[in-house]
Amino acid sequence: MPTGYSTDDRFALHNLPEHPENARRLDAVERGLRTDGLRDRLGFVAAQPVPDDLLLAAHTPGYLRRLDATTRDHSSMLGADTYVTPQSYAAARTAVGCVTAAIQGVLDGRLDNALAAVRPPGHHATPSQAMGFCLLNNIALGAQYARRTFGMERVLIVDYDVHHGNGTQDIFYGDPGVLFISTHQSPLYPGTGDVTETGSGTGQGATVNVPLPPGTGDRAYATVFERVVWPLAERFQPELLLVSAGFDAHWGDPLAQMQLSLAGYDYLNRELIRMAQAVCQGRIVFILEGGYNLNVLRYAWAGVARALLGDPIGDDILGPAPYSEPDIAPALARVRRAHQLG
Repeated sequence: MPTGYSTDDRFALHNLPEHPENARRLDAVERGLRTDGLRDRLGFVAAQPVPDDLLLAAHTPGYLRRLDATTRDHSSMLGADTYVTPQSYAAARTAVGCVTAAIQGVLDGRLDNALAAVRPPGHHATPSQAMGFCLLNNIALGAQYARRTFGMERVLIVDYDVHHGNGTQDIFYGDPGVLFISTHQSPLYPGTGDVTETGSGTGQGATVNVPLPPGTGDRAYATVFERVVWPLAERFQPELLLVSAGFDAHWGDPLAQMQLSLAGYDYLNRELIRMAQAVCQGRIVFILEGGYNLNVLRYAWAGVARALLGDPIGDDILGPAPYSEPDIAPALARVRRAHQLG
């Protein structure tokens, strides 16, 4: 069975050229896949229509009405950092359609695994608010689709974007059926994601935040995966693993101060694939979130494709981070105490 790949030309219609989150991001992604000869080896998965009732599984009716109203306006801003054009809501719905189509292919057995190169990104979108360049919460809606359509009872979401996935957290904060694990730079936008944010009610313990100091890089991220992500995944035993794949924790990204390298990302991706093979029959879908250095996007997304295809690790063409890493032991100890990891 092939590795599935879902994307759509309509994403280019959501575009503000001077904004960091613009159409050139997916141009870079496509260039990386085609230059490396990977695009032809992936099984293309077309976006499927998204019904309104699925959108209501993560967003309020009032918020969806507000997004629909933007289709009749000129380009504008929803808050300080998130733009919309008259085509943006359609692009956002298409992004959800790509994610659900990729998940469907994996869960019905037509695909081994999949990746979805979508925009606008989604993990900051709350039930009732656009923020952080995000309109609809793509990964949360993908998780809800898997639960509603395939009866999945336990879905694991791992978010390694440099920013905390506050929207995903808000949607599932009281839900024990979705384990949400976020590694993120702290302090940084949006200012959420403290270790003490662990869920509420029956969802207590199903939200796991790993705030990391600026400068954290390959060595520390590997330790977090070994000592936090792996044991929690083994404890939870998910039926599906979804990844919010943001490449803005790379040392070359202009919007943050972390120090992952391409090699570091490759390690995380291959650990997640190995994790899915160990706990959920290899069912894994990577969904694009942030990343605003176009060269990083080009090579990092190609690295995800190579990992899913089972290719050997490629060269890190951008090289290692330029600075030494901070000590994350105190932060790691807080996380492990909060989630009874010894």
